[in-house]
Amino acid sequence: MSIELNTNDGHVTITNDVISTIAGGAAVECYGIVGMASKSQIRDGIAEILRKENFSKGVVVRQENDKLHIDMYIIVSYGTKISEVAHNVQSQVKYTLSQSLGLSIDSVNIYIQGVRVAKD
Repeated sequence: MSIELNTNDGHVTITNDVISTIAGGAAVECYGIVGMASKSQIRDGIAEILRKENFSKGVVVRQENDKLHIDMYIIVSYGTKISEVAHNVQSQVKYTLSQSLGLSIDSVNIYIQGVRVAKD
C-alpha cells in the first residue's frame, strides 16, 4: 500500500516503507529510546533491537478513510518515565513526517516491547 499525491508538478507515490523508515529514524532520536523492536519478534520475553535498515519491521502504517495511522514498537531505557518517552515519540514522529513528507498523521500508537538497562 502507498500514498498517492497529485501536485502541480506531477504525481508522487510514497510507499509505506519510506514512511516507516522516516518514522523509525525520528523515534530513535528521542531521549529514552534504546531502539525499535519488531512487532512480531516477542518470543520468550526477549525483544531484539532492529538496525537502521530494518526500522520498517517495527513500524506499521495503516491507511483508513484517507487518515494515516502509525503503530510503533519500541524499546525504552530503564529509569525513564515511559509515558513521557511515548508522548515525545508521538510528537516527534508527527512533526518529522509533516515536515519531510507533508503528511498529516491522525494517530501514532506506541507499543513498548521492552525495557533495557544502559551499559556503562
